[in-house]
Amino acid sequence: MEKARERIDIVYLWVNGADQAWRRKRERAWAKWARQHPDALEMYGNVEGRYRDNDELRFSLRALERFFPRHGKVWIVTDGQRPAWLRDMPGVEIVDHRELIPSAFLPVFNSGHIESWIHRLPGLSERFFYMNDDVFFGAPVVPEQWFGEKVTLFVDAENPALYDDLQPQETSMVNAATLSRHWMASRYADYRHDPRLFAHAPRPLLKSVLHQFEALAPDMFAQVRSSPFRNWRKPPIICDLVLRWMVHVGYARRAVTPDMLYIATGDRNAALQFARLRARFDLLRYFCINDTCDDAQPDDVRLQRIARILPELLPEPSRFELLDAGVGQARDRSEQRAMEIEQLSL
Repeated sequence: MEKARERIDIVYLWVNGADQAWRRKRERAWAKWARQHPDALEMYGNVEGRYRDNDELRFSLRALERFFPRHGKVWIVTDGQRPAWLRDMPGVEIVDHRELIPSAFLPVFNSGHIESWIHRLPGLSERFFYMNDDVFFGAPVVPEQWFGEKVTLFVDAENPALYDDLQPQETSMVNAATLSRHWMASRYADYRHDPRLFAHAPRPLLKSVLHQFEALAPDMFAQVRSSPFRNWRKPPIICDLVLRWMVHVGYARRAVTPDMLYIATGDRNAALQFARLRARFDLLRYFCINDTCDDAQPDDVRLQRIARILPELLPEPSRFELLDAGVGQARDRSEQRAMEIEQLSL
């Protein structure tokens, strides 16, 4: 139990949108939901880019091993899938949706819904990082910079959310901030809203605090869990409301850091941002490569940038990966690291 309190686990959500069985399941669920909720889908809420696997998880794990080797257990929450390259090893657990989420809520294709359950992972450490697979550590992790006297949550100073009401043509992050402002102001007379959005960053979280907030606001969890697809009327809460509440009641603090980089692959300046990533890699506390190419074809040049840069920056396979015979990577070192993680996870 003591080690479970000391260690810092890592929780990922992952999906392979090219898997044909999964696609058929998604198509059936979408046809039913869209008929019942014709104007509810969040902008870009069901495009291919939302589910496309650009091999980000493999390289996020390489970055994790390089920059945070003393992490705890790795949890990969997914829907009946498993990365073909992933080793079966101690300290890594694939969690199927059916093992975590009650059957009445399945199937689900909404990350805001799925992430509302992660604090219920059996055996999860008290302190953990919640990571989307397109988020990467980019420099050595100093746990005290994230989990100090207060948890440190990074904000984006350049993109404030300034709406009075939820917007059908806005992103989930913007609508989540708007929802948070209304909820927090209705419950705390001294609440002062900060319009800055939280950054696309590793999220340092405390399991007990998430359980506490779920007990405080079961209606908010019920709302986001009621939609199998992204619904602009029911924004996510883990990425904003929970974080603002943590700051307000004293569990966390906001911070702005210059040593980060966010890349939206569909933006016109994406090529310049990738060049900046090459130049500053090893100096960035974290970075995000967000696939905003929507329904682009696999040979799209914007997707090819991702395919080129990740192995360029992180060429060495991690211990998490199955290695082909004759590759010559340090298998003994990987096995030794696997045993270390097994001890940390006990």
